[in-house]
Amino acid sequence: MGIFERPRLRNNKRKDMPNDLWTKCPECDAMIHTLDLKQNDQVCTSCDHHFLLGSVERIASIADAGSFEETNADLYSKNPLGFHKYEDKIDMLRKKTGINDAVVTGRLNVDGNPAMIAVMDFKFFAGSMGSVVGEKITRAIETAVKEKRGMIIVSSSSGARMQEGMLSLMQMAKTCAALARLSEHGLPYISLLTHPTTGGVTASFATIGDINLAEPKCMIGFAGPRVVKETTHQDLPPGFQTAEFMLEHGLVDSIVRRHDVKKKLGQLLSYMMPQ
Repeated sequence: MGIFERPRLRNNKRKDMPNDLWTKCPECDAMIHTLDLKQNDQVCTSCDHHFLLGSVERIASIADAGSFEETNADLYSKNPLGFHKYEDKIDMLRKKTGINDAVVTGRLNVDGNPAMIAVMDFKFFAGSMGSVVGEKITRAIETAVKEKRGMIIVSSSSGARMQEGMLSLMQMAKTCAALARLSEHGLPYISLLTHPTTGGVTASFATIGDINLAEPKCMIGFAGPRVVKETTHQDLPPGFQTAEFMLEHGLVDSIVRRHDVKKKLGQLLSYMMPQ
């Protein structure tokens, strides 16, 4: 029979305290205040780990103040193949993210240099490329040709969207053909690969830039490591799907920290735009 009674634990958490006040860094396990993380462009203040960044925040970090003008914002996917509950999923993601599909496109200036931009958003269907993504990117490239602007594409994607089957795979050729026309007019295309860039996006427009940039330690690849190993029947080198490995082997031209992206893009555009 116990002599002392164990006191009951009290829940001192305030009911109005938000649950997402702190974020744990997956790289260094540091607990970062969410406001500090937001003010630091979603980069860990302890180890420089780059968290996922939404399309709206990404554009704000690149565009000159007040220069961004969104294009084709009203396009969104239907259900061309009659995939079960696909439209319901699209509607839910549109409400949750505030965007209509996995890419946001528009006009902007970067350090005074006019350009078109397409930013993929991993929060919408894992950044998968469907018909709308391909159409919006193609239209952005065509606008760049018409208005003599440079083209910037920021990739973050799981690849082609399986719910649209062959129609999504067709976007690979469609976007690459548009970029070929951009090149014929002597206009620059700068590709920025962010975490993760995989599948059909990697195999098409993401890796054919005049300049290919990447954020530190981001994953770049076509298929997952297990699939690659089973296909090639070879042991894979460590870190073979990282930006650093791609830089060493020539697929990426430079690795750029998020804080330096705007400056780098501005410099490249000023060098590459026809006079």
